[in-house]
Amino acid sequence: MVVREALRRPDLVLAVGWIAVVLLAAFAPNVLTSTDPLAAVPGQRLRPPSAAHLFGTDELGRDLFARTVHGAALTLQAAVLAVAVGLVVGSALGLLGGFFRGWVDDVIMRVVDVLLAIPSLLLSMAVVVALGFGTMNVAIAVGMGSVASCARVMRAEVLKVRNSPYVEAARTGGSRRSAVLFRHVLPNSWGPVLVLAALEFGTAILAVSTLSFLGYGAPAPAPEWGSLMADGRDYLGLAWWMTTTPGLTIAATVLAANRISHALDDGWRYLR
Repeated sequence: MVVREALRRPDLVLAVGWIAVVLLAAFAPNVLTSTDPLAAVPGQRLRPPSAAHLFGTDELGRDLFARTVHGAALTLQAAVLAVAVGLVVGSALGLLGGFFRGWVDDVIMRVVDVLLAIPSLLLSMAVVVALGFGTMNVAIAVGMGSVASCARVMRAEVLKVRNSPYVEAARTGGSRRSAVLFRHVLPNSWGPVLVLAALEFGTAILAVSTLSFLGYGAPAPAPEWGSLMADGRDYLGLAWWMTTTPGLTIAATVLAANRISHALDDGWRYLR
């Protein structure tokens, strides 16, 4: 049955396989390469992709495959933290607004409307400038850009659940508001928000790489994917692989994450 399903969805199998390789690179990079990503070999400067250097070398003679593999940890770390920030903060705002309604809901939704009115990349840049440069600050900044969407989805689910018969029964039975909120409303509302978080993962990778490309990420010589592309801008005519190989890695990871998230979305809708 598993084989039949895999044959029906080869794109999904390929996406899962690629994400597995990226996770292996993030958590056990030495399994994929034993080369030091920071070791410069001047005699090997700007070498094109070959059997010795799968992704070629950069302007200092560093192996780009090793730098891309080791850069997976920083990029995925930031993307996961960004999704977590958006999920936790957004869910909390949506839960409070949808459950308590009244002025609480009005205030929270106006804040959410303001966040939605600002382009997410511009908001992320403003936050990271305020917090300072670095991978973790970039992650928090990207996460703040996804707070509004998570808040709106959570609020919509809470509004549906709070009028359900079992919630009304709990209220009639004398349960405290906090008990109703955390025992009945929250557990039955967070499913769609988790699916949204999966959908936001690929977007977070792209946003983190963008900010890193612009110079807001970890300082050199840390091998973040976005900064690897930025390093190759001055060598496009001489060494196309310096931007192409990390760029294709980012694109493949984002597409794979989006394919998996859409499969999770379809599965959630089927279960509902």
